[in-house]
Amino acid sequence: MPKVKPHRVSPSLDMTPMVDLAFLLVTFFMLTATPTEDTAVVVDTPSSTSDRQLPDKGVLTITIDKNKRVFFSTESQQVKMQALEKVGAKYGQSFSEKQKKQFALLPDFGLPVQQLGAFLNLPGDQRKQVNQPGIPVDSLNNQLAEWVMTSRNANINVLGSAPYIAIKGDGTADVPTVKNVIKILQEKNLNRFYLITDLENKPVASN
Repeated sequence: MPKVKPHRVSPSLDMTPMVDLAFLLVTFFMLTATPTEDTAVVVDTPSSTSDRQLPDKGVLTITIDKNKRVFFSTESQQVKMQALEKVGAKYGQSFSEKQKKQFALLPDFGLPVQQLGAFLNLPGDQRKQVNQPGIPVDSLNNQLAEWVMTSRNANINVLGSAPYIAIKGDGTADVPTVKNVIKILQEKNLNRFYLITDLENKPVASN
């Protein structure tokens, strides 16, 4: 008597839960992502053989481009808003809540504080067209020192720790400008800072 072959059922995988999960993840990132603008300045950093890494967070960055302009940035939006309010007050400038929120979204900036209000009122696409002159660093109007110290104190108040400081200079940046920035930090007893460079291959010793 012939054997009865059992009916074979092809295995199937229900993809519905996977699709639902994918949509949930996309929705989550869309709702939690914070839009930011493009950086105000791009520099071509010099190379070095140092492989020391910049900390992942808690960094104040001073950028110097090839045209002697100085830019400043920090990461925490709360720190940015607090620093803007206090630096503005020192120079007789006040900012609305909307302007503070716009400032918190800037990746960096290079303007005197007196020009920030008008700059923040511009639509995002128009802000990209502004040729920022750089933060004043001369002895009579040393706004960079105010931004560094105020942001440092705000970082301690908001995040509970002093931030790291990094200098990011273009490979063709004006040497006296770089030295002046370092001098400004040293005058504030900030003697430890990072110099941002591109990593190059270390020379291999020949036998």
